[in-house]
Amino acid sequence: MYNEDIPSRAELPTTRQLIRSTVIAFVSALFILVTIIMPSEYGLDPTGAGRLLGLTEMGEIKEQLHNEAEADRLLEQQNQTPKPSNDQSSLLNSVVSRLFISSAAAQTPEIDWKDQHSIVLKPGQGTEVKLVMAESAKAEFSWTVQGGVANFDLHGDGGGKSISYEKGRGVPGNKGTLTAAFDGNHGWFWRNRTKDDITILLSVRGDYTEIKGIN
Repeated sequence: MYNEDIPSRAELPTTRQLIRSTVIAFVSALFILVTIIMPSEYGLDPTGAGRLLGLTEMGEIKEQLHNEAEADRLLEQQNQTPKPSNDQSSLLNSVVSRLFISSAAAQTPEIDWKDQHSIVLKPGQGTEVKLVMAESAKAEFSWTVQGGVANFDLHGDGGGKSISYEKGRGVPGNKGTLTAAFDGNHGWFWRNRTKDDITILLSVRGDYTEIKGIN
């Protein structure tokens, strides 16, 4: 049987070479961790590279989904009262939504909106709509949910910065004025946590140059 020759001592890597290879591997792993893994998995972007590569937003959505799931789990543990049936829950959500829309319509005069859109979300589905705004620009908004309620996160990002203006869980709608904290994209992330389809009715006007996320 043929056996390969054992390498000589001169052919083996020196201690210095081994240390150098270890340092290079460590620095490479740290670079990948900071520029790719942290932004894409946890929404953390200390270098700004993740935002340029589009990884930070993916990580932020993952963290938001994790937080929503954990909040739903805690809510179910704390809620000791019997839950209504699917039909009763759907009817209740519909009634609440209609009351909110009717009240808003009765108290608010007609407004000439710059953009109005209708967005359908299936159970468990989420979507994001952003306004491209300059720092300190203002945009009025009003959105309501038909057929139920929704979770939302009003936030912004741009130039390596990010901010969360307001969050809500299981709400039938919201309205107000959005003031951009910096140049970038500012808007909403909605998720349908009910067991039925819902429709987001969004109306906006003000100082923005583009609206993103509308198909």
